[in-house]
Amino acid sequence: MKPLRLGTRGSALALWQANTVAALLRREGRDTELVTIRTAGDRIQDRPLSETGGKGLFVKELEDALLSRAIDLAVHSAKDMSVALPPGLGIAAVLPREDSRDALVLRAGETLPASPAVGTGSVRRSAQLAVRMRSARFLPIRGNVDTRVRKLDAGEFDALVLAVAGLKRLGYAARISEAIPHDDCIPAPGQGIVAIETRIEDLADEVWRAINDAAAAAAFDAERAVVEALGGGCQLPLGAVAVPEGGELAMQAIVTTPDGSRRIRRAARGDAARPVELGRRLADELARGGAIEILNSLR
Repeated sequence: MKPLRLGTRGSALALWQANTVAALLRREGRDTELVTIRTAGDRIQDRPLSETGGKGLFVKELEDALLSRAIDLAVHSAKDMSVALPPGLGIAAVLPREDSRDALVLRAGETLPASPAVGTGSVRRSAQLAVRMRSARFLPIRGNVDTRVRKLDAGEFDALVLAVAGLKRLGYAARISEAIPHDDCIPAPGQGIVAIETRIEDLADEVWRAINDAAAAAAFDAERAVVEALGGGCQLPLGAVAVPEGGELAMQAIVTTPDGSRRIRRAARGDAARPVELGRRLADELARGGAIEILNSLR
């Protein structure tokens, strides 16, 4: 059997994800060959993601390679994916979720100054944390985790806000000054989840069932259902997270204005076996509170 050609971005985190998937497939007796693909998000480093469209910046070239049969599967950070997949493609499996929270990262041994310069490339993060950190200046930052941490240590910023998952996976757990509770900052839909995408005709392969994590898949589906129902994108100030609790999902979601001055936040619980239903119900509650009006004003 020919090795499965596994498409991935070339960043350290993307390669960690791809190698983790490769190891799981190897456990199931399937060999893989990594194919590194540079995406638009990798090429555009001089502008904030919110100014470059956001949606699909880190996945389009991988999906094009799937459709052209240059690769057999693509590995993504789930939070980078659009909810509307190209015709002919589907989600094969997701891996167990890492900690979904955001993290505050400071220089070793230092505390936040009175008016800190906080680096983040996410409108969602700055909009929510502006309420908690009223004197902070949130400044755009680009680059992978290594690059951002170097900029922090060089004094360009007083703090960073990054995903706990990426920090842990790259060996930076000790740099986490605080894991920010969901009550203070609801993460991006899919944060901490690794998703595997393939062609529709290849979804029947039993190997996907063997490596899929059911709990993460339920959360993934619920969170994406919120985004799909509201018509949001990965660079809009929309957060959603579903946490498994027994046979249920406890879910929170938020839509804010970019400055955090207006916030629509709702919570709901539902059967983990019907995650899309839960996500749509929560989206309806957000919409009734004015979320659509906020999102439409930002498109």
